Amino acid sequence: MTGTVYTGAPAATVRERVRRLAPPAAAAGAAAVACAVVWWGDPTTPGGPLPVCPTKALFGLTCPGCGGMRMLYSLLHGDLAAALHFNAVTVVLLALCLWSFAAWTVGRWRGRWVRTWLHLRWTPVAFGVVFVAWFVLRNLPFAPFTALAV
Repeated sequence: MTGTVYTGAPAATVRERVRRLAPPAAAAGAAAVACAVVWWGDPTTPGGPLPVCPTKALFGLTCPGCGGMRMLYSLLHGDLAAALHFNAVTVVLLALCLWSFAAWTVGRWRGRWVRTWLHLRWTPVAFGVVFVAWFVLRNLPFAPFTALAV
């Protein structure tokens, strides 16, 4: 066997690799069920079966996640402009989560981690800053920030 490097671990069989993909498959299945519930519930129609944001209901504040279900509903219907209107930051976060999911799946298939944005040193700080800034900006009571509240 020339050209191969012995890593100390036996080569993974196809059966073992398929077994490694069980957690990503379960996560994808749960996400598909969540998308089906949002599609069926139609959060863009007031008074529907899906719950309202508890922060907005209790305190009257627009939280960073407000509009997330309507954003997902719009994306599922191919309306990116409406999705960005409902919650632009969550659209970006969803794209980052899809990237992380793909890296997780490839890493489990290959048997070694794939580096993503989650492994960067500044990720928690950047996430915290964006989270707080989005929360504050969405609740400012003057234009143009009033358009961010949904």
